[in-house]
Amino acid sequence: MNITLIWILAGIAAFILLFLWNRYNAFVTGRNKVKTDFADIDVQLKRRASLIENLVAVVREYAKHEKGTFTDVTKARSALEQPHGPKESAQADNILTQALKSLFAVSEAYPTLQASKNYQELRVDIKETEDKIASYRETYNQTVLNFNTMVQTFPNLLVANLFGFTEEELFETDLEGKKEINLAAV
Repeated sequence: MNITLIWILAGIAAFILLFLWNRYNAFVTGRNKVKTDFADIDVQLKRRASLIENLVAVVREYAKHEKGTFTDVTKARSALEQPHGPKESAQADNILTQALKSLFAVSEAYPTLQASKNYQELRVDIKETEDKIASYRETYNQTVLNFNTMVQTFPNLLVANLFGFTEEELFETDLEGKKEINLAAV
């Protein structure tokens, strides 16, 4: 074997190793970004659930006979606090959104409740949290889209398959979940 051929083979091997190293690190960085962005959503969902618990307590004082609504909200809230992935979180979020809409519908029948300072502050906090959730969901889904594109495109898909990187799930809401909750009084 001549020395030129050895250098060429060594150069090709070095290029392949550097490429694999670079792509592996890019996949790890992308996967970690997806996890971090989902954690941001999860924090806001838990904050929202806590705010809703406080809202239920305030509304309960005024509407003692609305037990079905309170039970639905409590069930939805506890489902959201279970650790799970994007798909399950989105489903639990949709259920909680529906329960929250029912809770606000109940509260509309009580003008003194709507005038309550605690109630108004909770509505403002929930509105801000809803906005943050929407923003974080958008960021998360864009991160997932970028990661999934990297996993699916050539030559990255070869490295992704070699090291076991797979597509991530989007955080999707159903049609009802995409409708805004009526916080017009805020």
